[in-house]
Amino acid sequence: MHEFLVESLSGVLSGYLYPFILEGMLLTIELAVLSLFFALALGLLSATAKLSSNRIAKFVAEAYTTLIRGVPDIVLMFILFFGGQIAVNSIADKLGLGYIEVSEFTAGVVTIGFIFGAYMAETFRGAILAVPRGEIEAGFAFGMTPAQVFQRITFPACVRHALPGFGNNWLVLAKTTALVSVIGLEDMVFRATQAGGSLRQPFTFYFVVAILYLIITAVSDVGLRWLDKRYSVGVRKA
Repeated sequence: MHEFLVESLSGVLSGYLYPFILEGMLLTIELAVLSLFFALALGLLSATAKLSSNRIAKFVAEAYTTLIRGVPDIVLMFILFFGGQIAVNSIADKLGLGYIEVSEFTAGVVTIGFIFGAYMAETFRGAILAVPRGEIEAGFAFGMTPAQVFQRITFPACVRHALPGFGNNWLVLAKTTALVSVIGLEDMVFRATQAGGSLRQPFTFYFVVAILYLIITAVSDVGLRWLDKRYSVGVRKA
């Protein structure tokens, strides 16, 4: 088994790992990072809506998170990819803009960001609620504006409480990027499928992709630990 793995991996390294698979890895990382920013924006917006006194905002936010929890990710990927094409071109047709092609990359970013925005919303909502109300009231007592209270008190404390959930969501999001291969985006899973089919060695190429995903998550874990230390300065832990 050991000799089989060495022989198979040497064949991959000699012709397919660079640049074929590694280019797909860079695309995967780019997709994950952009999806994360989109998810953070949606998460903050949804968390704010859930904590607001506006009933309509609360209803929309609850419906959004309920939808995401109830529908499989891959089904949402297909719905948003094909449905997005129809919706965009329907609007473009009414505006006389002609046909607009929605790329697989754009669809992947929007879909993954849309999915994880719901999970980020719950993370941020819980983190905001975990900030002691007395600290916020103390900020107002010292004459701070709402913006100053958020910047100096609520946000730093919120980040510290949100980091565990944020880290878990990011790691799952990074692995979820593998789904974009089903809509034709040439990420490293898609390219591994092509290479494995061409050489009839799917195990070898998927094994390499598994290692690359492990590297991404390992590096991410180091960064998340650093952030945890950065935002836990002065906080006593049990």
